[in-house]
Amino acid sequence: MPPIIGETLRVWFLSALVVHGAVAGNPDAKRLYDDLLSNYNKLVRPVVNTSDVLRVCIKLKLSQLIDVNLKNQIMTTNLWVEQSWYDYKLRWEPKEYGGVKMLHVPSDHIWRPDIVLYNNADGNFEVTLATKATIYHQGLVEWKPPAIYKSSCEIDVEYFPFDEQTCVLKFGSWTYDGFKVDLRHMDEKSGSNVVDVGVDLSEFYMSVEWDILEVPAVRNEKFYTCCDEPYLDITFNITMRRKTLFYTVNIIIPCMGISFLTVLTFYLPSDSGEKVTLSISILISLHVFFLLVVEIIPPTSLVVPLLGKYLIFAMILVSISICVTVVVLNVHFRSPQTHKMAPWVKRVFIHILPRLLVMRRPQYKFETNRYSSGRVLMRTVRGKEKTCYYPYHPSTQEDSEEHLTPKRFHSRAASKEDLSPSSLADGARFGGSCLIHGPPLPPLPLHTECEDLSVSGEAGIEEVKSPVLRSPPAFSHSRCPPEIHKSCICVRFIAEHTKMLEDSTKVKEDWKYVAMVLDRLFLWIFTLAVLVGTAGIILQAPTLYDDRVPIDKKFNEFGTTAVVNCPPQ
Repeated sequence: MPPIIGETLRVWFLSALVVHGAVAGNPDAKRLYDDLLSNYNKLVRPVVNTSDVLRVCIKLKLSQLIDVNLKNQIMTTNLWVEQSWYDYKLRWEPKEYGGVKMLHVPSDHIWRPDIVLYNNADGNFEVTLATKATIYHQGLVEWKPPAIYKSSCEIDVEYFPFDEQTCVLKFGSWTYDGFKVDLRHMDEKSGSNVVDVGVDLSEFYMSVEWDILEVPAVRNEKFYTCCDEPYLDITFNITMRRKTLFYTVNIIIPCMGISFLTVLTFYLPSDSGEKVTLSISILISLHVFFLLVVEIIPPTSLVVPLLGKYLIFAMILVSISICVTVVVLNVHFRSPQTHKMAPWVKRVFIHILPRLLVMRRPQYKFETNRYSSGRVLMRTVRGKEKTCYYPYHPSTQEDSEEHLTPKRFHSRAASKEDLSPSSLADGARFGGSCLIHGPPLPPLPLHTECEDLSVSGEAGIEEVKSPVLRSPPAFSHSRCPPEIHKSCICVRFIAEHTKMLEDSTKVKEDWKYVAMVLDRLFLWIFTLAVLVGTAGIILQAPTLYDDRVPIDKKFNEFGTTAVVNCPPQ
């Protein structure tokens, strides 16, 4: 014989001996079982008279809160549905059966109340595992089948993720009305339909996501227009408070950090060219977080969740910052050729706001001694060097003009247009060429010195604000050759051109400073807006101020392991 077959036969033989010994060892229980169930009809309600009401008591023992699916609005729980009732056909005298007071029988062999979960969301309305029932000699039947229920739960996402949810489990008889089965809670007190602690939490496994705050049970009687009989149900309310650490670390803090990055946009220099890029990157990041929230919460149009409000606020703030950044960049790159700075702009953004924003603009100091006088060194056509001093005495009066002596220098230009490069190039106004490279001038009488050249002015050196001339100097060239005077006119044109460049640069720097002041102003405004908006939105959640101790942490106080009999009929 093969060893496998021999081992199988040995197991069967030992099992038969154990079963026979168990049956033979408790013949009173077998006899009691046969006597009770031999003529028992499990389809008939166990009452003496048809008009009698059978009282059925029910209670839940919550073993585990498996999941609360926000998107599908389904709560999954692991429960023990404890049921008890009296069956007059299942009574006996213990002394007639060897002192047997309790008997375990298959639950599908006796009558059971068809207690189902009304708000089931899975399709299994009743208990799927038919465990054995316990029968006592007084006729009390206890049945405690375990079950995993998926119940529909109305999710309120107004304060998500600082939310508090209340899910209900509605149990009742599917077949019998209130005149046939009186459904009650095991711990119900006389004269009250409400049980404060309606769910046994003695075997509850702590949830990592939710704290159980309240588990009341309410007995309801409902009348329908079709029938005169009441229909009873026991509704268990499970109030839960979300543990917010997970969402705070993974969503709230990153969103707040990204929102505060909006402020740094105004601290980034405009010349970097990355201000708008940074703002758009922040906007895209917030949009990614918004998509994550949409995947979690149910697609409801009733309310906007708290986290959604904050993300919308942050996205609006970033969008406004992009618009403001574009305006600031427009101001930053302005020039005197495109825009003219109004006096009120200079007064407000250069003199008033910087003091209020604690900004100090560094002052650029010109070296006045360097530009107080110029020395023109000319080489004549005969190869002899001549020196002509061309002193600078700029005046603060814009309209002041020094005058040339018309007898000595009648060819002076009448306006700035006369000093254009073309007029200087052809030399028509000055009697000769002012070109650096050109034909040599004809021999002229040389003078030994050029000391008679003088310039008259009114303003002092201490009032100098620009190293260029503000008015044309007056020359006296009694002993200077004509080519030196022509060169001095060229120098004057270069000086005025330099002055125009410096004035243009100064205006550009003023526009840049205005843009910097705007950046600093909006930096403080957006910082205040982010702080106030964050506090105003996040602190709306009522659970932040809820200091109730979760009931599941003190379940030993309410848990019970003793057998709870049905209230007497």
